Amino acid sequence: MTMVDKSEKFSLLVRVGYFSRAIMYSVLGLIALTSAGKVSEGTDGIFKAIEDFPLGEAILWLMVVGLFAYALFRFASTFFDIENHGSDTVGWGTRIGHAGSAIGHLALAWSAYQFAGQNSEGAGSGGGAQEAAAGVLSIQFGGVVLAILGLAFFLAAFNQAKKSYTASFMNRIAAGAPSHTKLLGQIGFAARTVVFLVIGWSLINAGILSGGSDQVKTLGDAVASLAGEGVVFQLVAAGLLTFGLFSLILARYRIIPDMGAEGKIPAFRA
Repeated sequence: MTMVDKSEKFSLLVRVGYFSRAIMYSVLGLIALTSAGKVSEGTDGIFKAIEDFPLGEAILWLMVVGLFAYALFRFASTFFDIENHGSDTVGWGTRIGHAGSAIGHLALAWSAYQFAGQNSEGAGSGGGAQEAAAGVLSIQFGGVVLAILGLAFFLAAFNQAKKSYTASFMNRIAAGAPSHTKLLGQIGFAARTVVFLVIGWSLINAGILSGGSDQVKTLGDAVASLAGEGVVFQLVAAGLLTFGLFSLILARYRIIPDMGAEGKIPAFRA
């Protein structure tokens, strides 16, 4: 297999990941805006809505692959610095934030797999996350592990807020993207900042404060927890829908690093 083949497959997988993310956030935003009651079902509510689409089960399996690929992309960004963030304090802060994003999307991929594989019977994505947290808490220093994951989400939230303010994400979007891409991204990243803060706090709360795994929130659960916050909930819901549309643009226009000479560390393409 040539290096070009590897680069093309790497790029395709990442683009499928962005497409999967687009579906995930668009559906979540729509559910929250149009059926606030359904959002109380947490992440399961998203999967149930997707399953009702034409070819919904096939879309779920595509999301399993896509979300897993996106998580691997973010892990590669953390450990191999494939997007050249550097190894200074700011660079590592960004890369650790990517690790938090990777963990979150890996959990979503696993939840989608459970839901698709069991055809929604007993899948319980939210419960799955809480069961996993309970397993972590059962080991020595498990609470500390959850707290560290929570801090990773806090760093990811900081990174989202920074992107929203500076629009630095535009440096990695190819020419020809729609003119409204920047605005969509800024709104979407602002909404994700709020959601990541909620998830991070839930992990810290579960790990070192209350010690209860039932405090852990998935993506859908985090949005559901804001349902009683009135205008904040509506703004976050609209922002997540916007982020879904932004992710759809990224699936087409995001600049993906090429695989490097060793087939391991990609070289960023300007």
